[in-house]
Amino acid sequence: MRRIEVLAYPDIQLLDVSGPLQVFASANDFKRQAGEPAPYEVSVIAASLRIRTSAGLVLEAAALPAHGGEIDTLIVPGGWGVNAACDDPVLVQWIAGRSRDATRTASVCSGAMLLAQAGLLDGRRAVTHWGRCAEFARRFPAVRLEPDPIFIRDGNVWTSAGVTAGIDLALSLVKADLGRHTALAVARELVVFLKRPGGQAQFSQTLKLQQGDGRFDRLHGWILENLAGDLSLAQLADHANMSPRSFSRRYREATGRTPARAIEEIRIEAARRMLERGQPVNQTARRCGFGSEETMRRGFLRVLGTNPRDYRERF
Repeated sequence: MRRIEVLAYPDIQLLDVSGPLQVFASANDFKRQAGEPAPYEVSVIAASLRIRTSAGLVLEAAALPAHGGEIDTLIVPGGWGVNAACDDPVLVQWIAGRSRDATRTASVCSGAMLLAQAGLLDGRRAVTHWGRCAEFARRFPAVRLEPDPIFIRDGNVWTSAGVTAGIDLALSLVKADLGRHTALAVARELVVFLKRPGGQAQFSQTLKLQQGDGRFDRLHGWILENLAGDLSLAQLADHANMSPRSFSRRYREATGRTPARAIEEIRIEAARRMLERGQPVNQTARRCGFGSEETMRRGFLRVLGTNPRDYRERF
């Protein structure tokens, strides 16, 4: 049986805790139903026996175990309380020590900040919630932070992106422990993907474009509905009720991209979703407005560093 400890602290993100917990619990259920012993013993641990999450729900936790007892996995979630937790030298020291007892250590969301504070990520590749990347990079320059992936494994340390990425991470841990068949059964039970590959972006291109002042949000929705149509500069400007020159200038001010670059990125994101569902490359190129497979191939190579056929095969 693999012992897994999930650390809790005040104002922790509830789903960072409950998401991975449910994945391991469902893996136990699947094995029991097959007449096999449960593979995981999972506990929530904390410095206090009652922990209030940022959602207001109170968790009952076991005491922090003493160092020395071996465990399989230590999971450190994130949440609004992570900054205060990073300022707790006793907790940080405990994490550093407990990680030496663990076969592998993992973080969910901004929990990566606690791993970094404990010195566990120095020189390693890591990821955290996209909204905390700038702060993380300033505070922990020795970490090789990558802002986009869903999760990253560097040696025996795993880090994952925002909130629901903890489920993707836990499914990958189950797959590593028990095989694809069990991980797939758990994913079906939870009605989620078996896994979003770690290299996938943790939030959509459309959301990135909507981080500005919101003046083009309706335009982006229209673009998504008309990917195979006329998305020329003149057409976009007309839809936005602006002159082409004014539209180009204001769009770049709001999004940081030219309209042409934004259209390409939106089309590539839509194409990725189709390819991940197994759609043919030629059909995907046509429906996403690329005009030809070759145009889509060049865009994929420029933005993703791979071609559509290899992407479809991998994901």
